[in-house]
Amino acid sequence: MGLALLVVLVVLAGLTLWRAQRHEAAAAREYPPSGDFLEVDGKRVHFKIQGSGPDLVLIHGSSGNLRDMTFGLMDRLAQDYRVIAFDRPGLGYTDRLNGLGATIDQQAALLARAARQLGAKRPIVMGQSYGGAVALAWGVNHPDQTAALVLVSSPAYPWDTPLSTYYQLLSHPWLGPLVIPLLTAWVPESVVQRNVEEVFLPQSEPAGYAEHFGVALTLRRASLRANALQRAGLLAEMTALSQRYDALSMPIELVHGDADTTVGAHIHAVPMSQRLPNAHLTLLEGVGHMPHHNRPGAVIEAIHRAAIRAQLR
Repeated sequence: MGLALLVVLVVLAGLTLWRAQRHEAAAAREYPPSGDFLEVDGKRVHFKIQGSGPDLVLIHGSSGNLRDMTFGLMDRLAQDYRVIAFDRPGLGYTDRLNGLGATIDQQAALLARAARQLGAKRPIVMGQSYGGAVALAWGVNHPDQTAALVLVSSPAYPWDTPLSTYYQLLSHPWLGPLVIPLLTAWVPESVVQRNVEEVFLPQSEPAGYAEHFGVALTLRRASLRANALQRAGLLAEMTALSQRYDALSMPIELVHGDADTTVGAHIHAVPMSQRLPNAHLTLLEGVGHMPHHNRPGAVIEAIHRAAIRAQLR
């Protein structure tokens, strides 16, 4: 009986790994790199660059990739700016920084170096959600390399809600590596797609977004692990970073929906606008977590204001 059970477990493990590899290969075929690569300190960084004008860096949020920024928004911004969108470390096609994930400080340092290699020595840095946390770390740690910050639905201060069971499990030292291949192998893309739709609430996901974004890319084993480790460390990292906001002297534009249940405006954007005299808040009534897609005009106007305040336009 014990031997038979062992054989069954080995067969199931082999089948799971085979399916996981197959699904990852299919995701890479369907959603190949859409930009170019450069090497930064031995790590491959995936980026897309478009347009001309003042330099503008776009940083995507949790579980995402740069395709989130190239769904309409980048084309519009490229009419006025030289826009650089990055895949964050471990997500999309940018290498992981180490086996333990990457802090927001480490991610900001890597992307700032990548931007310099691309000739963007002092860009406007726009980040959405988790990408906003990376943008804040960029501004705090590299103020001389930051013309202005545009923070969209971004965390800024500590919060009191616990880490979800999902992220606790996937970031666990030994449970995570056991569970993640099961998700890659057996969870249908429709489940992830429902989660994507929920992020847009109370608005609707724009038509064609899922097909452009590449939901399958988020189900790859390395991406699931990197994202979970990053998310698990975020609260402690933001708690430490928020003690250093007095270093932020550059123009800051905050764009936040008052119906955002993922990153609450009154925990993050509102107190930041009250604390920092150089922070200007655009609070969007009835808007959820994805204003760069549901209210892109408001985000673009905020970027224009940041450029004017930084004397780039």
